Amino acid sequence: MKNPSDLATESVWDYPRPPRVEADSRRVVVKSDGVVIADSTSARRILETSHPPAFYLPTRNVDMSLLVLGRHHSFCEFKGSASYYDLIEPKRVRQVGWTYPDPSPGFEEIKDMICFYPSKVECFVADERVIPQEGGFYGGWITGEIVGPFKGAPGTLGW
Repeated sequence: MKNPSDLATESVWDYPRPPRVEADSRRVVVKSDGVVIADSTSARRILETSHPPAFYLPTRNVDMSLLVLGRHHSFCEFKGSASYYDLIEPKRVRQVGWTYPDPSPGFEEIKDMICFYPSKVECFVADERVIPQEGGFYGGWITGEIVGPFKGAPGTLGW
């Protein structure tokens, strides 16, 4: 489990493929226009080679009254079929985050948890503002302890 004192540098090239799920007890906060959408110390990180971690938060720590399930779906070769949420308050943001209602074996820990795109809302890990992973497809969370290069930027999708 990751604790606030674990500030050693992590290279995304040391992460496994297929990815793994890791508990993280640091405080994770998600906001939009100053409104708290989620606040959790029970996150799960997905760690996958060449990707910054994606932080999944339990729905019990998310203000679900601010979200509505959208129509968009995608498929991950590892985690299975994802569904996407739209933020409806304080302003509408389409596909602000995603969830795996029935994840593939090995990823049961993230069932019904939500991961938010830091490019669409403000995300914080232990009070540090997250930098979004470049490109619009992946939703990785870059913090000070994470080093790349990262997949996602133009010309990197074939890595």
